[in-house]
Amino acid sequence: MRETASAFSPGGISSFFEICDRTKDGKPIRDLLKAGARGGGFGLQKGTLTRAYATEAKKNSVAIFINGMLAPEAETTKTVLEMLFEKVEKKYKITIDHKVEIPIGAGFGSSAGGALNTGLTVSKILNLNLTFNQIGKIAHIAEIKCKTGLGTVGPLMIGGCVLTTKPGAPGISKIESIPLTKKHVIISGVFNPIKTKKILNSEKKRELVNYWGKKTLNKILIKPSAESLLNYSLEFAKKTGFMTSNTRKLVKIAKELKTIGTAQNMIGEATHTLAVEENATNIINEFKKILPKERILVSKIDFQGARLV
Repeated sequence: MRETASAFSPGGISSFFEICDRTKDGKPIRDLLKAGARGGGFGLQKGTLTRAYATEAKKNSVAIFINGMLAPEAETTKTVLEMLFEKVEKKYKITIDHKVEIPIGAGFGSSAGGALNTGLTVSKILNLNLTFNQIGKIAHIAEIKCKTGLGTVGPLMIGGCVLTTKPGAPGISKIESIPLTKKHVIISGVFNPIKTKKILNSEKKRELVNYWGKKTLNKILIKPSAESLLNYSLEFAKKTGFMTSNTRKLVKIAKELKTIGTAQNMIGEATHTLAVEENATNIINEFKKILPKERILVSKIDFQGARLV
């Protein structure tokens, strides 16, 4: 008998971050549930919709599709499935079909979203009876193992505008929400992806990110607001060297318009601008002078987080 389930995860933009995967004396944190990141950002109504299919089989097998194309490179999703297979005695053939409406590799949390959705859907199909946090922990570990992210899973489970003040997996991390309204929208301009693995493996970049990431969070916490989050995150992008000539152009345009603030996606050559809905059209039209329409993403804020649908 073929079983199926669907889940949706919001897109997740990180505005700044601090890598927290080592102890104070510089040794790697062995317990991946305690490793992670501190930072802040936004959940988007545009994200990843996943449908999972499972049938009993003689041996475990997996097929993963992203937007209709077979995706053997989807290591984070594959790792989640391997961890779930360990929890059942029977063998299954599982097909995961991700429909991703956000740019991949440009700092929109697609890997974390796919991992969470896989956990939610397959847990339901296989009757694993896992809690939301237990599923989140599996997705969190998969992201760290595959070096596709460090602290995106927790915020995607909540949605809204968030600050992660204590690193770790869901249930261990501490996440604060900054209130926004349904009238707020994010307008993103997307140029190119940036490999997360490359950043996590660069010792020099890690030191720079962590120095400014810590300072950024401390500044925001003095007076937490979406405006201070974006303003200090923009400074973070400049100080860490993430900002490019391309993203600088969009930042300049946004500063001249009625926006709440703008920052660069972490990690991607893309920007995100927060505004109220009535000002969105004007911002989009100005962005079109720099980018084609298909590279401008507009989304309302998601306040629900990842869920079965």
